[in-house]
Amino acid sequence: MKTLVKLILTALAVIFLGYLLPGASVTSFMTALIVAVVIALLRLIVKPILVVLTLPITVLTFGIFLLVINAVIILLADYFVSGFAVDGFWWALIFSLLLSLFQSLLFALIKEE
Repeated sequence: MKTLVKLILTALAVIFLGYLLPGASVTSFMTALIVAVVIALLRLIVKPILVVLTLPITVLTFGIFLLVINAVIILLADYFVSGFAVDGFWWALIFSLLLSLFQSLLFALIKEE
């Protein structure tokens, strides 16, 4: 149940960022929900592989390269989901930063006690 609530909150954040950022767009709530699922799956499957493959550069940049990996995940979600568009790498980077910030704030609301 908690996972479903997190997906819905992420979808709301995706819709909000689609309206907030001129370089990102989302056509509907259903599309945002699909984007939330795709991002969750990509973070679960692709991100660990990318982290291992880019470990030396991640260590050299003190972890800042992880921001690039997050932007790549947003671009992959853009590729896989029609109705969700990000206009380039820099918009994907801003989108991923803001999405992480909003997720942190929203997930804090449903934190178990």
